[in-house]
Amino acid sequence: MNFEIIDISGDIGLRAYGSSLREAFINVGLGMYSLITNIEKIQCKQNIIVALSSESVESLLVNYLNELIFHFDAYGFIGCMIEIAEFSDKKINVKICGDYFDPDIHSRGLLIKAATYHNLKIDKEGDLFTTEVIFDI
Repeated sequence: MNFEIIDISGDIGLRAYGSSLREAFINVGLGMYSLITNIEKIQCKQNIIVALSSESVESLLVNYLNELIFHFDAYGFIGCMIEIAEFSDKKINVKICGDYFDPDIHSRGLLIKAATYHNLKIDKEGDLFTTEVIFDI
């Protein structure tokens, strides 16, 4: 995984990298899951599909992360592997493999409420794509 934590007073952020924007989206999703629990302890037992469209790549990123948060909050599903089948600046189709969170097995990390637009960044420098997102906790 290619991401790093950005310490923000009262919240937390992630900076994720990729050789493509698709890869950066995968890495920020896995990074977010890593804030919730140790994803090395998650087994790939179940799959969910997330398909979204949006007006911009920035809103697509926020909506994608918030959909992953929703699946964790509503159903307890947490991923350990993310594959993006379809990707454009306005559309994403993702298969997430993981399992349902079990507090007897999985350690509890941060309680993430939402991905925000605050200081949201998507950049390309040379061959490296970078995303930065701040989460309400």
